[in-house]
Amino acid sequence: MLMAGTRLPLVEFRGVEKRYAGGSAAAVAALDLAIGRGEFLTLLGPSGSGKTTTLMMLAGFETPTAGDIRLGGRSLADRPPHKRNMGVVFQNYALFPHMSVAQNLAFPLRVRGVKGRKAADKVVAALTLVKLDGLGDRRPHALSGGQRQRVALARALIFEPDIVLMDEPLGALDRQLREHLQIEIKRIQRALDLTILYVTHDQGEALALSDRVAVFAGGRMQQVGTPGAIYEHPANAFVAGFVGENNRLAGTLVARQGDRCAIQLAGGQIIRATAADPLLPGDKVVAMIRPEHVQPGAVPPACCSTLEIDVDEFAYHGDHRRIAANVPGAGSLIIRVPVDMAAQRGDRMTIGWCIDHCLAFSASEIEPGKTS
Repeated sequence: MLMAGTRLPLVEFRGVEKRYAGGSAAAVAALDLAIGRGEFLTLLGPSGSGKTTTLMMLAGFETPTAGDIRLGGRSLADRPPHKRNMGVVFQNYALFPHMSVAQNLAFPLRVRGVKGRKAADKVVAALTLVKLDGLGDRRPHALSGGQRQRVALARALIFEPDIVLMDEPLGALDRQLREHLQIEIKRIQRALDLTILYVTHDQGEALALSDRVAVFAGGRMQQVGTPGAIYEHPANAFVAGFVGENNRLAGTLVARQGDRCAIQLAGGQIIRATAADPLLPGDKVVAMIRPEHVQPGAVPPACCSTLEIDVDEFAYHGDHRRIAANVPGAGSLIIRVPVDMAAQRGDRMTIGWCIDHCLAFSASEIEPGKTS
């Protein structure tokens, strides 16, 4: 399951399953996934979806109940964590508080028998890589959260691992620092041609960093693909609703021709969409449309589907304003409009969209559940 043109897989999950004693459902089920050499792959999903369990099985901290995990074509079944040559970065840094930054970085080298001048040179190079030159003598408590995470990253890289595993590494940082470190992580990954398996529940982070994203829910991988494919062509209603922001409009399918369909909303209005499920007339459906794909003031033929809404609230967001609107008889939705657009609460507005941007899913599709 690699993108066309990518290099041979470094890591392969083959029919991997993980069950915990007393658990009614598998924490990870039927996982088939390959990670290419030099690829940045992110596991994305809500808490309890199975993404961290997947990372822990690869690291060797959890044992699969079934299936096989392979590194470089060889099974990891009998290889303990310390012999897997993997760098690991956690959210809580896991630095030794009684050691200096330089000593923290030298520790994995010492474990591997690298000492003296060679180790010292590697420490200096690692500090330079993460832009912490001159801070080797400091203790972790004297560093900021962002600096400590840079040290944790440098420690995971210093012994030249085959792959770097990162579990919510930026989760404890504020938004501005988190976005800055995202850029730094991507810079380092490209400079060193690293293979990275990254775990997060932050959709924006996954889309910004990854070559590919694997979306998890209920212990199963729902979809894997490029960020653009995941965002624009979700495989099911869960992916559409979880990745990014999506408006949901409930109604009944009244007509279908090919993948084009007409939906009658509860208030009686008819909208048009693209059927993403095998739907038939009379089926209860949910139409999903992203705020950026909604065009205010739209009229045919510029838009293939139009809808009347009532403006409820405006919110200023710097480069745009967000309108919270009511669709008579069918619920609410959010749209984005230019900052200077004249509108106020209570106004009636016509909106529209291209049919390709509005996806219709079966209302009976159950959102995948939560696992351990």
